[in-house]
Amino acid sequence: MDQIHIGHGPSTNEVPFHLPSILDTNTFGPLTFKSDGTFQISIFEDLHFGENAWDQWGPQQDINSVKVINKILEAESPELVVLNGDLITGENTFPENSTLYVDQIVGPLVDRGLTWASTYGNHDYDLNISGTTILAREKMWPNSRTTQMVFGEQAGVSNYYLPVYDANCTSESCVPELLLWFFDSKGGFLYQQKDESGDRIGQPNWVDFSVVNWFLQTNSELVNKYNKIIPSLAFVHIPTYASYVFQEDGVDPHTEPGINDDFPLAPQAQGWCADGRNDGSCDYGGQDTPFMQAVSAVPGLMAIFSGHDHGNSWCYKWDKPLPNMTVAPRNDVNLCFSQHSGYGGYGNWERGARQVLATKSKLKNLEVDTWIRLESRNVVGSISLNGTYGQDRYPATNDSMTYCPTCDYTAT
Repeated sequence: MDQIHIGHGPSTNEVPFHLPSILDTNTFGPLTFKSDGTFQISIFEDLHFGENAWDQWGPQQDINSVKVINKILEAESPELVVLNGDLITGENTFPENSTLYVDQIVGPLVDRGLTWASTYGNHDYDLNISGTTILAREKMWPNSRTTQMVFGEQAGVSNYYLPVYDANCTSESCVPELLLWFFDSKGGFLYQQKDESGDRIGQPNWVDFSVVNWFLQTNSELVNKYNKIIPSLAFVHIPTYASYVFQEDGVDPHTEPGINDDFPLAPQAQGWCADGRNDGSCDYGGQDTPFMQAVSAVPGLMAIFSGHDHGNSWCYKWDKPLPNMTVAPRNDVNLCFSQHSGYGGYGNWERGARQVLATKSKLKNLEVDTWIRLESRNVVGSISLNGTYGQDRYPATNDSMTYCPTCDYTAT
């Protein structure tokens, strides 16, 4: 979501960066389950590095966000880290330093020998930064699994999939046990482009139709290749309109535990008109309908994880038609928010990261477990996304807050 700060000039010397080595030729093999049949993912959401680098509090936010990442990774042992959009507050960056923040973000991961995969969010696209420039910086690190599989002016960048294999697999010739899909919901502004009035040009904020076609075609090819439906998970920064409608209908704190403070939430295609205008005259244009149709129809897709709305962290099982929606799910799919992870971006909800645990024995029933690890190292919202999720009752999630301990927001 949007939070714009205005200032004058960068001050990058205050921010410690973990620099990549382009001489490092170490390569990581395919993603695999552990020998005990588990595969864990840590999702860091809305880190928002690079805010107000010219003020005392900007670099301090980033320093404290690194501490969050370290605390989470000290308590959890993921096989993969997902950086699920808004890595950087792009409107506050300059051409000279916009992607250097990647190095600071991934430092704790590199130190632990972890690999990661990213999606890009609306704040990762602006006049001085884009998914393309962030990806180029990421690829300087051998730990990065982020890539681009769909090309086109409207497609965005972070659209791809990663297979996860059995522990005994040593090459990509094996049959995957799990697929991880990554989608670019774009938004923000076009890179290095202004209109005739000198204003930034807005970029569509939904998963493009070309990406939907790629997803459906690629999934069909994989099913035919392996002669089976492979369980899958998906990651996209901006949630779909289905989450918006469900929230309007009511989130139960015991059957969909999590904070629910961003009301109404901001879905894909918000602020756009059906005819493609984004002049502020429309609330919602419906352009994410093809994406919703696809993700609710593809067999084996268990859950989609989003962020964007910092004050939401619940999951909803989309298993029935929602009021006033033209899309009805053909397969059950869970629509989940993660947890605001960074000290950048709006809001003071306690920072944390959603964890997802896939267990081979549970994948047979298309089930995964998930919880949120907070900066305090407490665990909240521990649930099983199983056949009875949405009926099972859980403890409500406390609405705890944290504040940047070293930030002086009065100093400018």
